This record gives sequence, C-alpha cells and structure tokens, in this order.
Amino acid sequence: MSSLRQRMIEDLRIRNYSQNTINVYTRCVASYASHFGKSPDLLGPKHIRDYQLFLVKSKRASWALFNQTVCALRFFYQVTLGRRESVEHIAYPRREKRLPVVLSVGELRAFFQAVENLKHRTILMTMYAAGLRVSEATGLCVADIDSESMLVRIRQAKGNRDRYVPLSSAPLTAFREYWSVYKPKSWLFPGRPSHQPLSTRVVQMACSRARRKARLSKPVTTHTMRHCFATHLLEAGTDLPTIQLLLGHRSLSSTATYLHVSTRALQPTQSLLEAVHTPES
Repeated sequence: MSSLRQRMIEDLRIRNYSQNTINVYTRCVASYASHFGKSPDLLGPKHIRDYQLFLVKSKRASWALFNQTVCALRFFYQVTLGRRESVEHIAYPRREKRLPVVLSVGELRAFFQAVENLKHRTILMTMYAAGLRVSEATGLCVADIDSESMLVRIRQAKGNRDRYVPLSSAPLTAFREYWSVYKPKSWLFPGRPSHQPLSTRVVQMACSRARRKARLSKPVTTHTMRHCFATHLLEAGTDLPTIQLLLGHRSLSSTATYLHVSTRALQPTQSLLEAVHTPES
C-alpha cells in the first residue's frame, strides 16, 4: 500500500467514514490514477475533467459510480492533498430520477421459494421484513436480535446512525429454523471464514440466481427487498413518517418516492375518473 493511499484511509477514518465508504473512495481514486498511469497527486484539474468525460462518454458510467468518483476525488484533493483549488473544477452530476422496482406479494413469495440455500433465503427475508440494506443485513450480530422485545438493532448504518426496526413473527420463525441448522455465535450470518460476516457479493449473487429461477421479468437486486418493505407498508396503511423512521431516511422526500409506486396511493386517481365517467345510454 502506498503512503498516499494510507494517508487518505487515515483521513477518512479520522472523520469517521464507514469502512464501505473508505473502500469505495479509495477504489475510485485508484481507478482514476490507473486511467492515466500516474500517481494521483501528479494529476490536476485538466485530468479530473478528462476523466469525468471518460466516465460519461466511453465507460457510460451509472450516476451512482460517477457521483461516488466525484465525492472521492473532492475528498482526496481537498483533505488528503490540501489542494482546495482543484476541488472547484470537480462538477457534480445531476441526479437521475428513477422509480424503484417493487415486487408484488405473489412475486416476492415466488422469489423466496426460489432461494435454495437456507442462509441466503433467511438473510433476504430479513432484508425484506426489516427494510435493510445488504450491508446492514450482513453486519447483523446475534446480539442484535431481541426476540423478547421483537426488535432488530441496526448498528452504525448509513450516516453512522443506529436505529431499531420491529421484528414480526414470520422472520422470527425463519430465524429459529436457520439457527437450528447453523448455530451462529457472533455474526448472525457468518461467512468464510466464520469470524467474518457473509460477503455482500454472495447475497447479491444469490439474489440474481433466485430471480432467474423464479422467472421474474422485473430486475431484482438486494435493494429491491428494501423497496418492497417500504411500499408494502405504505399499501398496508403505514404513514410516511413511520416508514421514514424505519428506513433511517434523513429526509421525508426520500421516503415519499414510494408514493409513486404504491398501488394504494394511485387508487384515488382511478376512483375520481370513475366518478365523472357516465356511460352513454
């Protein structure tokens, strides 16, 4: 590991960035340096602009990757190198506005039935039942499950914030079946070796296999479980502030996105049309 990379990691840790963010930022800066074949401290504003054009035109990078790269480079130049003048030339992209993909209850049931591995099925069901991100699910410890209070503790989630989510009887039953087979000691979903948590990549691959086996036409990712959780709660009558709290969103506007995909939220429009429509005699 180069001294420059080590210094950036230390700068991120001092500011209490999560390990996932540290990995993403260092990977983005490494890709940037590799593109030019030079150490990143030898590159300047022109290189930054050329690399952004490369991401957009040649690589056709997603908004998420482009934005992660921008954030990583801004941190690297401003904090690690102390070159604030370079940061002024790093433009932020306009955010894409895409509605989340949500599965119906029947599609979700078929999806879970298609997951053959008990551990993979349990973690995906947990993500749906509690509205968890994949990193939050793999980071669960045995001590985070409070079966008496029926709560799951999410430790240091996005934004370094803890939160609690309720645990219904259905996932608790799945936990007990899973527990009788795997008997986890520290991590709720241990990986290989067992003293490490299950890799998020393993869960993502299990999700892809289940989608193909269930023959679902919709694109399904691990984050779809979280989208389904929020949308199904909304359709069951849960108010937006409560869903916001359970998801750990900072802004209610983020949670309000699910109004656009909830069939319950769209029903009033249909009923209004029916009220003014009078069939000809």
